[in-house]
Amino acid sequence: METLKNEIIRLKKEKNAVILAHYYQMDEIQEIADIRGDSLALAIEASKLDAEIIVFCGVKFMAETAKVVSPNKKVLIPVIDATCPLADTADKESVLNKKKELGDVAVVSYVNTNVDVKTVSDICCTSANAVNVVKSLKEKRILFVPDRNLGDYVAGEVKDKEIILWNGACPVHEAYDIEQLYDLKNKYPDAAVAVHPESPRAIREAADFIGSTSGIINFVGNSSSKRFIIGTEEGILFELKRNNPDKEFYIIGSRSVCTNMKKITLNDLYLSLKEERFEIKLDKKTIEEAKKPIERMISIKRNQ
Repeated sequence: METLKNEIIRLKKEKNAVILAHYYQMDEIQEIADIRGDSLALAIEASKLDAEIIVFCGVKFMAETAKVVSPNKKVLIPVIDATCPLADTADKESVLNKKKELGDVAVVSYVNTNVDVKTVSDICCTSANAVNVVKSLKEKRILFVPDRNLGDYVAGEVKDKEIILWNGACPVHEAYDIEQLYDLKNKYPDAAVAVHPESPRAIREAADFIGSTSGIINFVGNSSSKRFIIGTEEGILFELKRNNPDKEFYIIGSRSVCTNMKKITLNDLYLSLKEERFEIKLDKKTIEEAKKPIERMISIKRNQ
């Protein structure tokens, strides 16, 4: 494994490449990455980078976003079928049809959408800035695509607008059962509960903190609690344990795994750098149309 890591580092320097990794990647991928982050942080970092090649260790929509904000860079994803089941619940045609049916609505697309949906969105958002994004809009009716749980959370925080929910959900967060959470709370009554807003309402209502992946990381770091019950993909534990070696963490249901996020291995990363595979290619029109809602999103303040 050390030889493989050394080869990745060598190739990265040789090709002026940078490795971005989402917090849900496997530990060894996060460990070797130049930048770890959630969707918003990585989108912003991708727009700032001087590297000629971006190797995006995440799911496909994230690499697409990197290409949109860095169209002159070569963007690679080590595993081409590392897709997002949530993103795949919506496509451009279905969103346009729904917008036509509803009439006067603004389309807010969660960054967890494929690039075609972004091209027909008024603005994108992440879990960290979704509330502020919706508040920033003059429109009173919002079609929120595609995560119904995040949209429901936003609706609870922005009561002066009508939030129309798309029927999509993240399979990982959707699977959380309130009884599993209560079992952990009974076992560790002193533990603080921090969950992602993609979680169902019952889970959110039982939490001490609701926030994005980076928001959860910051909450834990600033908390005086020594035990935490975490409601998001377990890849977050790499960063949590790294930053807080004296604290204990328990995942709702004991496991919370996005199989698509976990598809990328060190060997895939190595081959991606060596052979420059698999490249994200988008036509100029798609990039131009998708860039507007993404740039509008980046300018909005994040909550947590």
